[in-house]
Parts: sequence; C-alpha cells; structure tokens
Amino acid sequence: MRHVPPPAEELALLDHELSRLDARRIQLLSRRAWLVSVLHAPAAPRPFPAPATSRPFPGPVPRPPAPAAPAHGTQNVLLVLGGLLLTVAAIAFTLFSWGEMGIAGRSAVLAAVTAGALVAPAPLLGRRLPSTAEAVAVLALVLTVLDAVALHAVAAPESDGLVFSAVASAVLAAVWTLYGLLLGPLRTPLPAAVVAGQLPLVFIAWAAGASATGFGWALLVTAAADVAVALWGRGTGVRVTACVGASLTLLLSLALGLGLSVSAAGVPGALGPAALLLAGAAVAVSGAWRAPKELAVLGGVVAGLAAVAAVGGVPGAALPWHWAVVAYLVCGAALSVVLRFRVPRPVVGGVLAASASVVAASVLWAAPVVAAALLAPVMWTADVWSGAPDGFRAALGHSVPWSGSASAPVVLVVAAVLSAALHLRWPRSLPEKGWRVAAAAGGAVLAWGAVPALLAVADAPYAVAVGVELLLVGAVLGFAVRRPAGAVAVTCLVCALVGAVSVSLLGLAAESATYVVLGVLLVLFAGSAAGSRVPAVRSVLACAAVLCALGVAGATGASLGWSAPHTAPLVLVVTAVTVLLGARLRTPAVAVPVELTGAFAAVVAVCLAVTDAPFLALVLGLCGVLAAATALRPERRRVAGCPAAGLFVAAAWVRLAASGVTDPEAYTLPVSLAAFVVGYLRRRRDPAASSWVAYGPALSMTMVPSLVVAWADPHWLRPLLLGIAALVVTLAGARLRLRAPLVLGGSVLALDGLHELAPHVVQVFDALPRWAPPALAGLLLLAVGATYEQRLRDARRVRESFGRMR
Repeated sequence: MRHVPPPAEELALLDHELSRLDARRIQLLSRRAWLVSVLHAPAAPRPFPAPATSRPFPGPVPRPPAPAAPAHGTQNVLLVLGGLLLTVAAIAFTLFSWGEMGIAGRSAVLAAVTAGALVAPAPLLGRRLPSTAEAVAVLALVLTVLDAVALHAVAAPESDGLVFSAVASAVLAAVWTLYGLLLGPLRTPLPAAVVAGQLPLVFIAWAAGASATGFGWALLVTAAADVAVALWGRGTGVRVTACVGASLTLLLSLALGLGLSVSAAGVPGALGPAALLLAGAAVAVSGAWRAPKELAVLGGVVAGLAAVAAVGGVPGAALPWHWAVVAYLVCGAALSVVLRFRVPRPVVGGVLAASASVVAASVLWAAPVVAAALLAPVMWTADVWSGAPDGFRAALGHSVPWSGSASAPVVLVVAAVLSAALHLRWPRSLPEKGWRVAAAAGGAVLAWGAVPALLAVADAPYAVAVGVELLLVGAVLGFAVRRPAGAVAVTCLVCALVGAVSVSLLGLAAESATYVVLGVLLVLFAGSAAGSRVPAVRSVLACAAVLCALGVAGATGASLGWSAPHTAPLVLVVTAVTVLLGARLRTPAVAVPVELTGAFAAVVAVCLAVTDAPFLALVLGLCGVLAAATALRPERRRVAGCPAAGLFVAAAWVRLAASGVTDPEAYTLPVSLAAFVVGYLRRRRDPAASSWVAYGPALSMTMVPSLVVAWADPHWLRPLLLGIAALVVTLAGARLRLRAPLVLGGSVLALDGLHELAPHVVQVFDALPRWAPPALAGLLLLAVGATYEQRLRDARRVRESFGRMR
C-alpha cells in the first residue's frame, strides 16, 4: 500500500523540493555563464569559482601531474641487482668452472675481467655515472678476493693458508686503499680497505700459534690503527667503519687481558695482562680525546676500567679475592687524579664514571655482610630469652661465610671516606645538581653500615656488640637532630631507626639485654624528640619512643610471669601516657602521631586479652575510659567520642557474655535509661550534636545483647518484644529525623524478622523445584534493570534524606 502523508507534511516536502530545484537552477546558470566567458576568451581562462552554498559542478577538474618515479632510486636498485648477479656469476665461475679451462685460459679470463672491472669506473665517473661506477667497483673488489683465492689454489697450494690469508688481506687492504685514493668519488673501496685491515695481524698471530696474550696484542695494535684511521681518515664512511672496528677489536683485546689478569697465579703472571690493559687504556684515551661527546664519555669509561683492572690486578694476583677487592677499590678511587690534568671534560666524565662504578661494585660486594649483621637477629623472635650467645657471630647464625668477608668493613670505610671527601671538596669542573648532597648521604650510610660489619667480622663479644650498636644509634640520632632538615638528616634518621630495630631484636637473646636495649632506646628517642626542631623528625622519634615503651611493658609482664591477658592492662599504661602527652603537646604534627601510636598500643592490649573474656571486658572498659578522657578535649571530641561510647558498650556486652547472663535486659535497661537521659540532655544543650553520640550507646546497650540472645531463643516472647521495641525505635527515628534510632532500630527489626521467618523460608525453598530460585532471581534482576533509573532516583532521595538526619 502506498503511504500518503498528511497535507501539512506533504506541503512541507513540496516546499523543500522547490527550494532544492531553485538552488540547482542557480548553479546551472552560473556554470553556463562561466562556459560562455571561456568560449569568448579562450586565451586566458579563469577558474570557475565554486558557489559558497553548494558543491561545484561536477566537471573535468585539472589535476596536478603525478610525481614521476624516483629515477635515482630505480637506477640504484637495478645497479645493485646487476652487480649482485655478476658477483654470483664470478663466484660460480671460480668455484665450479675453474677446472674446465687450462691454466693460461684461467689466468687470462680472471686477469681480463678483474682489469676491466678495475678500469671501468674511471670512464664511468667521467661520464657522470657515479652509481654505475660504484656498482662496477664493488664487483672489482669481489674479483680481487677471488683472484687471491685462485692464486693460492694455483700458484701456492702447499703454503700455509693462514700465512697466505694474512699476506693476501694486507695486500688487498693496500690495493683497495690506493684504488680508493686514485678514484676519490668512489665510496666503497676505502671502507672495504679498513675492513680488510682488521685481519692481517690476527691471521699472523693465529699462524704463529700465539698465546692469548699474543692475540690480545694483535687485536690491540689493530685497534690502535683503527683509531688513527677514525681520527684522520678521509670521509664519513671510512671513519665510521674504523670506529666500529676499533670498538670491537679493543673490547676483545681488553676482555682477553681482563680474563688473564683475574686468572693469574701470581704477580709475575699478572704483569703481562697488566701491560696489555694499560696499553688498551692508552688507546681508548687517544681515541676519546678528539671524539664526539658521547663517544668520548664511552672511551673514558673504557679507559678507566682498563686502568683499574691493570693496576689492581697485579697486587690482587697475590691476595685472596676478598682482599683483592680492596686493591681494585683503591685503584678506582685513584682515578680521581684525572681532575688535576688538562683533559677534555667528556673524557673526565667517563673516567669518573668508571671510578664510581668500581666503588659501587665494591660496595655491592660488601652489602650482604651488612645485611646479615642487621637482619639475622630476627631469628631471636622464635627463641626469646634463651640465653646470651658467646659472640656476635653466634647471635647472627651461619648466614654468611665470615672467613671470606674480612675485608668488607675496610671496603665500606674506604668508600665512606671517598664520599665524604667528594662532599667536602666537590670539583668545580663537575655540575652539582644534588650529587654533592647524595655523596654526603651515601657516605653516612656507608660509615654506619661499616660498624655492624666490623663487629661481625671481628666476632665481638655479645655485650660489646650490643653496647656498640646502641652507641651507634645514639651517634646517628644526634647527627640527625643537629643537622638541618634535608637528605642527610633523613638518611641518618632512617639509619638510626633500622639500627634500633636490629639491636632490639639482638637484645631478645637475654632478659637483661632486652631491658637495657629498650630502656636506652626509649631514652635516646625521647631525648632526641625533645631536642629536635623539625616537627616531622620529632613526630617520628616520639612514635619510636612510644613503641620502645610498649616493648618495655610487654617485657615487664613476661618477667612477672603474667599471661598475655594479664599483661594487657599493663600495656594500656603506655596508651594512658600518650593521652597525657597528646594533651600537653602543642604541635598537632607531633601530637596526632603520638596519639595514633598510643591507639596502636591499645589495639595490642585488646589482642592480648582476646582469649580471656573477663579481662577483655576490663581492657575494653579501660580503653573506653582513655577514649573518653581524650574526648574531653574540644578538638578530639568528634574523633574520640564515638569510639569511647562503642568501647563502653562492647565492654558491657563482653562482660554479660562472660558472666553467662541469659536475661541481659535486667542489666542493660537501667544503664540504657541513664545513657538515654544523658543523651537527651546533651541534645537539648547542643541541638547540632549527632544522634549517634547522644542515643547510640543507650540504644545499642540493650538492643544488641537482646538480639544475640533472641537469635538463639526457641520461644516467641523475647523476639516479639524485641521486634515491637525495634519498630517503635525505628518509627521514632523516622518521625524525629534521627539517624541512630532509625538505623539501629531498622537493623534489629530486620534481623529479628529474618530470625522468625527463617524456618518458614527454608520450608518454602525445600518445597520449590530447583529451577524456581534462579528463575525468581532472574525476574527480580529484570525488574530492577527495567526500572533502574527510577530506582537510582529513589536511592538518591533516600541518601539525601538520610544525610539531613542527625
């Protein structure tokens, strides 16, 4: 059926179509006028301007000519393919067709082809065909290699192949160099000559059966020649090729020298590799002297590492490995003398980077000793107060082979001295950018770590080790407090905290040591907190003092033979002290962390008493008293008021449960009424007070224990009365717009109703088929999804109404 639109819609369609036709007519008339003007003036046609409101007339539009294919690129591809095919043909002729011709024919063919290939580039260059000349030159170079192979096969088949290869590569390098110099525009012969120049000395050393040292010297001389070519060679290609060759041969030579130096059996055996490494360092410096910045820095690094390996390897060959590390470290530190010479700055930076890497590697070698001395006392947490060991190593266990770590403290001390010297006299030729401060912080860490390492290596007596570590903590704390705020002070503070934890664990071996360590640390941290002027440092030190006091309280309970629940009230003494300190401290940045640490002590006390219900009720009540005392301060009232009420209520619940009370209402109702009166008076005096603070404790004091008892009550009276009371409280909260009655009453009412309906719900679910619950859940989800927007708006309105309640 044909759809006939209404008259109004059809009239609008007709008007739109007529407007489109008028626009098209105007466009056609404009095009006609332009064509007429072109016919009347064909010599100077003007481009037809496109209308502003419509697309131009679809006609032949002149297009820019398509870019021609790059002639040079195509030419180069053709020349490369042609040269490659000729090269393959020449190789096939030499390898497979050689035997079909006589000696005269073979010589004539190769000589003629090679001579023609060598001569042809000259006239091609004269005709301005450089690409063709380059391709022919490459073919000529390949033919000269084939000529050398053929010459060995025909003229000197009995000669040593290695010697002949050495001579042939040297001759080819010379011939290609001369050829490249004669035909200057060619770019291939000179780099090819550099590549051929890498082989003669290596082949000679191979033919002579040279040792590893001989191979190293052959590679080093080749690297020196490459450096000379890279510095003074002609053309970028030659220099780049020579630079790559120098890098490879020099690194191989230095690797051989390093391996020989490390494996040398004595000082005489290390002298030869040392000379090789020193010569390699000289070659690296000579190449880096005039190189670009990045290559100069790399050359300085290589030269510095080679010099350290050369000089340090000589005494290191006569020493055990752990003392050889010290020799290398001293040599690495000695590289800083480069600052006294007039050396290019990039080279100086590379040499100093090599020095820093040697020092860092030495420190990393000594780090496991420090880590063992600091972390190994953790094992005493499983064997507390079992008796003081004889020495420091016995207290650390067998985590480190101490016989091979005797030089670790020396390494750390030397590195610390270097860092301190660098901080005090920073070279002007180097930018600081925070490195000077980093050197000071690193020196502090190294000097601090050297002390426990020395105690472990020397196997100091247990009492001496504990005393020295306590003195170290005190010294580092004093340095951190007296220094202005900065990276060095923070580093010292962290070192002091780590050392305090380590010596605290170490003190767990004996009862007396525990009290001495914790007492001294308590005094040190408290005194440092009092003397510090930086709020952040004061807060950290004060919190550390509180934790030490917590440890003393726990140790006191253990010494008295008390169980964990009996020790909990003693731990709360620490929390009480922090409450008093929080009231006296005027700096919030210090008071708040101290009070939070005291709250942590209270949590520890609750965890200790959790196995004994009467003591748990006592601890919860004491915590409530402390929280209420904190809430007396106006700035802490909002934070501590609710926890105080909750702790009192929780203490009452636990006490009732511990006493086996089956009718808790007799005990809770009077308290709830008194708390309700107090809350009502509070609300009258302060209408802005929250209903949770005013009525929350009173309601939860009775309703929650009753709910717990009613949940296990098989009779109907208690759940009914509780449900009625919860309903009344809920309605009152909704009527008076009070949040606490609404939430508590509604929650108790819902749980009480669920308790009453649970048996019937179970019976219904047992009667239903298995597919019914998933189907009902699916229908519910579909209904919620279909009305999601409406439910979302309802949820927002409920949240806004709930937020307006007190």
